[in-house]
Amino acid sequence: MWFTGLGMTRWIVSLVLATLFAGLAQEPPAATRPRTAPSEPRRDEELGKSVDDLLWILRLQDIAEIDKISYTSLPPAKERNPTGQGAGNPLIIPAYTFIPKGLDRARKLPLMVLVHGGVQASFSIGSAHIVRELVEQGYVVIAPEYRGSLGHGTALRNNIDYGGRENDDVLAGRDWALETWDFIDPKRVGIMGWSHGGMITLMNVFQHPEAYTAAYAGVPVSDLVARMGYKSDSYRAIFSAPNHIGKTAEENVQEYLRRSPVTYASKLQTPLLIHTNTNDEDVNVLEVRRLIAALQAEGKQFEYKIYQDAPGGHQFNRTDTKLARESRREVYRFLARYLTPPRPLK
Repeated sequence: MWFTGLGMTRWIVSLVLATLFAGLAQEPPAATRPRTAPSEPRRDEELGKSVDDLLWILRLQDIAEIDKISYTSLPPAKERNPTGQGAGNPLIIPAYTFIPKGLDRARKLPLMVLVHGGVQASFSIGSAHIVRELVEQGYVVIAPEYRGSLGHGTALRNNIDYGGRENDDVLAGRDWALETWDFIDPKRVGIMGWSHGGMITLMNVFQHPEAYTAAYAGVPVSDLVARMGYKSDSYRAIFSAPNHIGKTAEENVQEYLRRSPVTYASKLQTPLLIHTNTNDEDVNVLEVRRLIAALQAEGKQFEYKIYQDAPGGHQFNRTDTKLARESRREVYRFLARYLTPPRPLK
């Protein structure tokens, strides 16, 4: 396994700097650099991902065995040439894994599926403090780079399927972990994410309630029809692009509803905590309120908290402030009631 050695800090820093400067040396000046086509992976995306991969060692090697693995999921939702060579092949999904050091693997451990956010983003080093907090409690963590994620080349980047098969990619990561590690307790599997990661979390527990023991959705995208109504034309164009949904919400409202968590409120069976913030500049609180109202109308048992103008807006409980730390402690205490990590917060 990689990312497990000790006493490597100086070598890692040197390698990070060498990788960064090599990329910069190859990059043409901005004035002469051609504009990157939307379907073309950017060199800086892959360079950034390589640097991030190395930084994970620096941040977490003291407490975790870290690896980057890959597994297969469903084929692309849209095939450019359905009869061409390789058409219908499963998509290969990368994922990061973190196993706490020093725990007795003879005893079953809980698994946390940590889902990154962003319409097209990736699992970045900015989540290191959250991974550390989970690992310190004794969770094994898997963080899938579902289709649409950046830094892994064209095949993954351009097969974005927001609200669709990306949900299956995350479920497949959960299944991979249970099939691979015999020290994972299948009755103690959690899933959590913020923003778009919160949306995928919701879709997973609504559509596969048997797969998860507890869930947390922070500032989750909840209603794509409402979302398209208050977002800009450039944002809506991402979804109506030919390689994506292919139509606007006006042209195919049912497809946008099919990809929205609010549509599946009646299916909730998993213990769930939802957080939102009234001054969120990305996911308007109206979306999450619609989800909360839908769950209440269905008579579902769940927990939620609407923060009033919490500093940080969309990022309010992912920062390093006192309020953010207290909010995350709320999350961890909720999850621990169902997942019983070996070293829960006190």
